[in-house]
Amino acid sequence: MDNPAKPKRTRIQRERRELIQEAALEVFSQHGFRGSTIDQIAEAAGMSKPNLLYYFKSKEAIFVALIDRLMEAWLAPLREMDQDGDPATEIRSYIRRKMEMARDFPRESRLFANEILQGAPRVMPLLQGELKDLVDEKAKIIKEWMRQGRLKGADPYHFIFAIWATTQHYADFDVQVRAVLGPERGGEGRFEDAAAFLEKLFLG
Repeated sequence: MDNPAKPKRTRIQRERRELIQEAALEVFSQHGFRGSTIDQIAEAAGMSKPNLLYYFKSKEAIFVALIDRLMEAWLAPLREMDQDGDPATEIRSYIRRKMEMARDFPRESRLFANEILQGAPRVMPLLQGELKDLVDEKAKIIKEWMRQGRLKGADPYHFIFAIWATTQHYADFDVQVRAVLGPERGGEGRFEDAAAFLEKLFLG
């Protein structure tokens, strides 16, 4: 017998959950999962601990909700890669979208990186399931483009990994990037410069 549908959340409930997740994102991105506490998140959200626990049963529940939201956003550009499109256009668009995310969502990137460095204890099913299935699908498309001579031949999985590594570097190591580039090149234009370079790197 199917489980009854869960009742829809009210507008206030949705807003409170969003407030909690935003506060938790700030706390987790600064202290990591292990170094963060429910008390810190409640304080950042401006609410009592019992009130917070009404919306999320545990610190882990908040973290998983954040990761689910993050992965939905992060995987969208890869999902949009179209096998019927021009390979150079599709790869260029993917690189650009990933750079935009590095620019606009650095806290989320660091949150995910910290989880992976800890061995992905809370997201391994997602990595081995939804993420792997999507990468398998897109790697097959990229491999076919390479077979057709429309992209330079390479391992399609490592091709995707390399895009992840290079684009997310500008989120996870932004302080280092800005320090090395200096004040003249370390402003907002650094993301455009990086995107242009990565296009040449992967498509040149």
